[in-house]
Amino acid sequence: GEISKACQEWGMPLLAMMYPRGEKINQFDPKAVALAARVGAELGADIVKTNFTGDVESFRKVVEGCPVPVVIAGGPKMSSVEELLQMVRMAMDAGASGVAIGRNIFQAENPTKMTRAIAMIVHENADVKTALEYLRS
Repeated sequence: GEISKACQEWGMPLLAMMYPRGEKINQFDPKAVALAARVGAELGADIVKTNFTGDVESFRKVVEGCPVPVVIAGGPKMSSVEELLQMVRMAMDAGASGVAIGRNIFQAENPTKMTRAIAMIVHENADVKTALEYLRS
């Protein structure tokens, strides 16, 4: 697309936020998410940010069907810290390249520690228990 061409000219990576939307569309449906991610890549994105589909196997198909790195959105405010960390761990296990999380960090009791706990999972392959122990220390 036009924006991806401009980004290439400027040497700037393009992150496309690709979310399935519509009155009759489930925004977490694995097929819809996979299609949205693929469209982002086909439009010239260097990285695609999209919804996590809820489990490792279905999200693995999203990642495998997209020729550029895929990161997950943080989504709505999670009901618990453990739920957030489990989502991050599952996304990484499925092959995600990382995460792009906002409110679940900004609204955390300690945003700095939350960022570090997530980074432990993404960059150090920590399990949820280890990240939770750090967060609660």
